[in-house]
Order: sequence, then C-alpha cells, then structure tokens
Amino acid sequence: MHMASPLQLLLIAIVVLVLFGRGKIAGMMGEFGKGITAFKKGVREGSEEIDRASSEQARDVTPEPKDKV
Repeated sequence: MHMASPLQLLLIAIVVLVLFGRGKIAGMMGEFGKGITAFKKGVREGSEEIDRASSEQARDVTPEPKDKV
C-alpha cells in the first residue's frame, strides 16, 4: 500500500468540497470538535475519580486473630 501524493489529496479535498459544500463541512468539523472535547472531558473526569478513590483510605476488614488458650 502506498501513500497518497499531495496532488491526490488535493483532488480528494476538492471532490469532498463540491459534494458537501463549505457549510456542511464546517458543521461536521464543529461536531467533530465537540466530540473530541467531550471525550477529553470524560477521560479527565474518569482519571480524577480514580485518583479520588485511590486517595481515600480503605477500611481494613481483616478479622482480628483469635488467641488460642
């Protein structure tokens, strides 16, 4: 498989622009940006929750040893 040349990429961009129009492409890019932002926010909140859970002290539930008489 080979890489596309810059001329091929330009041709693809022109075809996409003609098919969808500037407004539709701008709207799609805006939605894509919102999705990336939401994903990053979710990752950040998830890591904060993990940090918060690991920083809380865990309650020791180990039973006390019983003395044999």
